[in-house]
Amino acid sequence: MTVMTPEKLLEELHRAADIVAGMTATLADPDIKAPSELPGWSRGHVLAHIAGISNAMARQLEYAARGETIELYDGGYEGRSQAIEMAAGHSAAEHRADVSAALARVLGAFDSLKGTGRSGPAGWQQPISFRGGVAFDGGLAIWRELVIHASDLGMGRGPETWNRPFCEHLFDFLSARVPEGQRFILQPLALPPVTIGSGAQSTAVGGMLTDIAAWLAGRTPTLGSLRATAAADGVDLPHLEPWPAAVAPAR
Repeated sequence: MTVMTPEKLLEELHRAADIVAGMTATLADPDIKAPSELPGWSRGHVLAHIAGISNAMARQLEYAARGETIELYDGGYEGRSQAIEMAAGHSAAEHRADVSAALARVLGAFDSLKGTGRSGPAGWQQPISFRGGVAFDGGLAIWRELVIHASDLGMGRGPETWNRPFCEHLFDFLSARVPEGQRFILQPLALPPVTIGSGAQSTAVGGMLTDIAAWLAGRTPTLGSLRATAAADGVDLPHLEPWPAAVAPAR
């Protein structure tokens, strides 16, 4: 498994933000209204969410820098949903401006942690309210949001474009989706197997690395390689528990 350091995470955050910004720059007003890969959401909804979570996480770090914590979203999950609905119908130019400003804000907040080290009392280890964690956890969350929602825009950057460190991070983070009493042996092609869950009932899920990660993330695997076996017999892909929620049931 790839060890994610603050320095590597910063590189990944900037790379993911550049991809989202580049995709947003190509959109015209009709594109904003087109359906995304998320049921019931247009591309405008996805862009509004990207801007919203970026601003929310930047605020987490801004408060943490002065020794304070604040809830992720004003008004909790309901406030988040209302803000997305209000902004979803904005023009392409408005979305570009909102996303650009939000990405600059959140990247600036994480860039300000350079040199503090992950193990120190400040910087990357500053407590934040998000999941009761620290700034480093917030960085991982924004990485997930940017990479996954870039795919959700439905603009040709599907899960097959996710890199190995990101997929391996999802294996770890989404181990919470393994139902109680079960254990999944993930078998990405040409890579070592990874076991998640600790139950007695074992299911092996094999295929391309990105297909396994997409399935765990509730997205459509794009390479058609997944297979599941239990006791050497082919079986359906196992049920997954809901995505680990930060504020309330997550999309």
